[in-house]
Amino acid sequence: MSNVFSKVKNIYQLFKSVDFKQLEALSQKVDLKEVMTQFSKLDEKQLAGLMKMVGGNKKVKELPPINGDFYELSDSLSPEDRALQLKVRAFMETEIKPIVNKYWNRAEFPHEIIPKMAELNICGLTYEGYGCPNRSFLMEGIIATEIGRIDASIATFFGVQSGLAMGSIYICGSDEQKQRWLPKMQKMELIGSFGLTEPEIGSAAAGGLTTTAKRNGDTWVLNGQKKWIGNATFADVNIVWARDLDDNQVKGFVIEKGNPGFSVEKIENKMALRIVQNGLIILTDCVVTEENRLQNCNSFKDVAKVLQMTRAGVAWMAVGCARGAYESALKYTRERVQFGKPIASFQLIQNHLVEMLSNLTAMQTLVFQLSKLQDEGKLTDEHASLAKVFCTMRTRDVVSRAREVMGGNGILLEYDVARFVADAEAIYSYEGTKEINSLIVGRAITGFSAFV
Repeated sequence: MSNVFSKVKNIYQLFKSVDFKQLEALSQKVDLKEVMTQFSKLDEKQLAGLMKMVGGNKKVKELPPINGDFYELSDSLSPEDRALQLKVRAFMETEIKPIVNKYWNRAEFPHEIIPKMAELNICGLTYEGYGCPNRSFLMEGIIATEIGRIDASIATFFGVQSGLAMGSIYICGSDEQKQRWLPKMQKMELIGSFGLTEPEIGSAAAGGLTTTAKRNGDTWVLNGQKKWIGNATFADVNIVWARDLDDNQVKGFVIEKGNPGFSVEKIENKMALRIVQNGLIILTDCVVTEENRLQNCNSFKDVAKVLQMTRAGVAWMAVGCARGAYESALKYTRERVQFGKPIASFQLIQNHLVEMLSNLTAMQTLVFQLSKLQDEGKLTDEHASLAKVFCTMRTRDVVSRAREVMGGNGILLEYDVARFVADAEAIYSYEGTKEINSLIVGRAITGFSAFV
């Protein structure tokens, strides 16, 4: 039986490089069935000679591994951190990659992944206490990249949960509030959302929130709307920021699912981050108790502390999106054959790949240093803003080139790059536009504020 299998394998090797048109033309000249019958009668030595004659026994060229970490920055991680990185990578490859295009296409969220993701024990990675792992900001960034490398929507979902929602409670909540919500959020038993942006207020949130809060004894009455709020359609706890009518300062509130006066409408027809369930939150005389007001938030400066921390994570997420696109494109070009050769062997394709890798490597080295500053307690708004601007801009270039080298197939979901192209547009805009983050950096380096 093994001898027969070996013969069939060798015959297959002989014919596999022949395309359909060639076989069709050959069938007009010879009886292919009879040819195969005669081939099957040849012994191994005769077959080997025939294979050699037609060049079928050429040694397969061993190609280098596909690896977007060209400068091997991950080698600087401790064995424990490297193991966690690979654990998250394996989860994303086995649990998320096989289903992601289906859910992205349907604009639905795969709720079944939440318990599996919770088992990774990566939620609230940098926080101390409350069941959180208390690891480095560098490791948090690497995890954001690993998730984003497969899908930016899942990375955004996780960033809202672990960064914006948990971070708001961790930074602005009292110890009692932290004890109440953070342990369950860390285990992903409670899912959170973060409501700052409004239908008419995005970049001007620092001084222009139209959502209001009015204190009435031991309760607060909230009115207004919040838009683009990730996870809001199914979140258990919603962080909502509102302007106090009495002192005109921003306050934070934790509004739990089912609270009267709180409703959410799903935002439909998005071209990017389609798995993320963005909602329009509507607050109509929504009564929230004083114990659900974040006790350590007294102005927008406290909100900015949360945004500074998570903006660095968005830069890492952009790196993941770019890496996923680059590695997908590289794999494709090594397998796609035109003019009898893999297109990766052509000069123009290699130029695109090198440009992509150059951008990706620059982004990676930048965010590594960014997280080092964060771990040392030296991170500033301008540090985070520069990283967000640069990484999201370069990601747009990387995904564009990835789509280009894939030709028409680049717009098909099955090759993944189309999803990266679309999602890169959303990453470019959220957590502060390119213009706003540029002005933050410009103010730091010139000493002049160009904000209106």
